[in-house]
Amino acid sequence: MPYVYESNPNYNWGYVQFYGSYYSEYHNTNNVLSVSLFTNSLKLNDERSLIGLGQYLFLEDVFVSASDTLLPSGTYKVSDSGEPFTFSPGSNYIVDEKVYTLGTTINYYEEKSTLSTLKMITYGSFTVSQQNGKYTIVCDFVTNDSSELKGTFTGELPHYDESLKTGQIQTRIRKHFH
Repeated sequence: MPYVYESNPNYNWGYVQFYGSYYSEYHNTNNVLSVSLFTNSLKLNDERSLIGLGQYLFLEDVFVSASDTLLPSGTYKVSDSGEPFTFSPGSNYIVDEKVYTLGTTINYYEEKSTLSTLKMITYGSFTVSQQNGKYTIVCDFVTNDSSELKGTFTGELPHYDESLKTGQIQTRIRKHFH
């Protein structure tokens, strides 16, 4: 019987990174954010490495309008369009025979390390609402192995401005928009 991963987690903490008009050289002037959500048992150690067991949801290339610098309320759908209220699906990108996973992913950190895995989010949406300084995010995704992944987050969501550092980011690979 195959191992069953948690399909409806409660994310307890997270943060948002703002990158500004990260894809402006590809004629996309919309602003870009990433959203990272974690289940409670995952923590950052003193070296800022993730430790523990649980799930790490990484929503990459979340597009908002050029006037937004914070994550606005609304429903975001998986799409490679680069339009506001979309986010990039997970995909593999090959450069010089090396495979990079881009876009939205879910990382499962399991007690038995051989069961820890990464899955790409290929379909679905998430909805954001705000009230009294707290965010609520409700997820409804399908992964690359056709598994359903729900999940919710409610709480404060610190935002970090990475837009001035964008030229210094060496590990992030940009998607190309046509």
